[in-house]
Amino acid sequence: MLDDDLVYPLPRIAPMLPPARYVGLREEPPRLATLGTSGQRVWLVSRYDDVRTVLMSRHMSSDHTNPAYPRLLPVPPIPGIMSFLRMDDPDHGKLRRMISPEFSPRRIHELRPAISATVEGLLDKLESGPRPADLVSAMSLPMPSLVICQLLGVPFEDHDFFQRISGDIVSAVGGPERGAAAMEELAEYVDKLVRHKVQNPTDDLLGRLAREYVNSGRLSHDELVSMARLLIIAGHETVAGAFSLSVFALLEHPAQLAELREDPGLWRSAVDELLRFFTVIQGDGRVATEDVEVGGVRIAKGDAVMYGALSANHDERVFPGAGRLDIHRDARRHFAFGLGVHQCIGQALARVELEISLSALFQRFPALRLAVDPAEVPFRHDMLVYGAYRLPVDW
Repeated sequence: MLDDDLVYPLPRIAPMLPPARYVGLREEPPRLATLGTSGQRVWLVSRYDDVRTVLMSRHMSSDHTNPAYPRLLPVPPIPGIMSFLRMDDPDHGKLRRMISPEFSPRRIHELRPAISATVEGLLDKLESGPRPADLVSAMSLPMPSLVICQLLGVPFEDHDFFQRISGDIVSAVGGPERGAAAMEELAEYVDKLVRHKVQNPTDDLLGRLAREYVNSGRLSHDELVSMARLLIIAGHETVAGAFSLSVFALLEHPAQLAELREDPGLWRSAVDELLRFFTVIQGDGRVATEDVEVGGVRIAKGDAVMYGALSANHDERVFPGAGRLDIHRDARRHFAFGLGVHQCIGQALARVELEISLSALFQRFPALRLAVDPAEVPFRHDMLVYGAYRLPVDW
C-alpha cells in the first residue's frame, strides 16, 4: 500500500508520547514509507506481532553491505565496521559467541560493585557541585561511558572522547561526512588500544579477547577493533538516553517514584517499564532474503524493512494502557533490546546500570526536582537515539 507522505523516523509529539500516527498504523498491515535520511522506500512494520515476525524470521538479513539495507546512520557500509551487529550467520554467530560470556548473568553480577562505585563517585561530584545542575552532563553521559571503559579496559580519562565521538556517530543531522569522520577517529584510537592489549593482555574484556582469540589466530586484529568500537557506541548512547528520560518521567510521576523509594525491590520491573515506555531507538532495518509474509502482506526478496520497536511497545493488544507509565506492569516482552539472534547482547548490563544509577540517585537526593518547567527541557528529537540534551535539576 502506498503512502507518499509517510516518512520514517516519525516525529515524537511530546517528550513522553510516541508518534501519534503509530496508533493508526498498528491497525493496518505493513505499508510503504520513505526514509527521511536517504529517500529510500521501505516497508514499515508497526504492530507487535508483525514486528516479532520480522525479528524472528531467518529470511530477514541484518547485513548492511546489502545495497538495499535501510540506512539511518550517516556511516559508510564498510564490511565489519559495526561488527556482528550488521552481519548474518555464520559470521554473526561466530563473533557473538566469542563475546557472549563477557555479558553472562554471572559476569554482570560481578560488575555490580564497580558500577555502584562509579555511580556513587558521580553522585559525590553532583552533590558538591553547583546548583542547579545539568543531570545529563553530570550523570547521563559519564555513567555509561565510565562503565563501558572499565569493562573494556579503556583509560577512564578518555571517556569524554567517547561521549563526543558516539554522539557524532548517532547524529541524524550530522551528515555522512561527520559520521564517517567520527567513526574513523574512533577506529584509530581503538586500533592503538587493541595493539597494546595484544602485546600486553590485561584482565578486562579486550585483554581477554586478545589473549584467547587474537593471539590464537581465531580473531583478527581488525575484527577485535570493530567489536570494541561497536561496544563503545552501543554501550553509551542508549543507556545515557534511557537514564535521562527515566529521571524526567519519574519526576513527572511522583506517586510512582514514592513507591520506588519505599520498596527498592520494584526497581527491576520499573526499569523494564521505562525501557518499554520510551524505547530510545524507534526501530531498525532488515532486508528480505526470500519472500516473507508479514501481517498478510507479501514482502518480496530484496525489499527493505523497518520494524517499529517503539510502536510495538505501545501496542494495546500486548500492553493495555500502553500510553500510561506503570511501574507494576510486566513489561518484559518489550522490544527495546530487539529479539531473536540479534537481540542486544548487552541488555543485562544496561538493565543493571539503570537499576543501580536510578535507585542511587533518588536515594541520595530525595528532594530532587526539575529546575525548569518541563516544557523547557530540550529533548533530542534530531537524534536517532532519543534522550535529553540537558536536564536541569535541583534538590
